[in-house]
Order: sequence, then C-alpha cells, then structure tokens
Amino acid sequence: MAKVSKNAKVAQRATNAGSGRDFVKVVKPVKDPVTGKYSYKEVIIHKDKVKDFFAEK
Repeated sequence: MAKVSKNAKVAQRATNAGSGRDFVKVVKPVKDPVTGKYSYKEVIIHKDKVKDFFAEK
C-alpha cells in the first residue's frame, strides 16, 4: 500500500465537509433561581452556532 502525501489529505477535507467533524459538544452552566445551585446543559451543536447557544438564556 502506497504512502499518502499530506497534500492529498488536505484535498480529502473538502470531501468530508458534511461529516461529523463540524459538530462540537458544549457545556453550559445553568443556575437554578430557587436553590441557587448550578446544573449543566450539555448539547452537541454545529460549530457555527456555538456563540448563539451561549447568548441565549
């Protein structure tokens, strides 16, 4: 089996554009107004929508 060059791997990234590498897991602390304790909201979202996720209440 032949060795694959680094340039060939870069070209493969464009073909994998719709793959799962565009998604990330984010964890957001949410404070309970009654008890004051924190719980954590874990979501897997697209990496372009991370700022929107943290901006919402």
